[in-house]
Amino acid sequence: MLEVDKKTFEPEVLQAEGKVLVDYYGDGCVPCAALMPHVHGFAEVYGDKIKFCAMNTSKARRVAIGQGIAGLPTVAIYENGEKIDELVKEDATPEAVEEMIKRHYA
Repeated sequence: MLEVDKKTFEPEVLQAEGKVLVDYYGDGCVPCAALMPHVHGFAEVYGDKIKFCAMNTSKARRVAIGQGIAGLPTVAIYENGEKIDELVKEDATPEAVEEMIKRHYA
């Protein structure tokens, strides 16, 4: 699982070929902390077809705002730099995240 920041987000996510999942989280976000171990587990299972990244929005607010991140946690999937799917706040459950990954795992 690759940790991206305001300097590495564009090359690692927006300029990446193929599919990239980004787990947006923030300092002090309890639901984010609860979700993160699940996302790390999914990275081990599905990481051969989807690149997994995490970004702390507390340290990269402008990037998060530019990506339309309105609440945390947010888990988004990008394909060739375009956001194609996302789950926000209470919709970002481990089960829903895995379902979203499976939809794009091809």
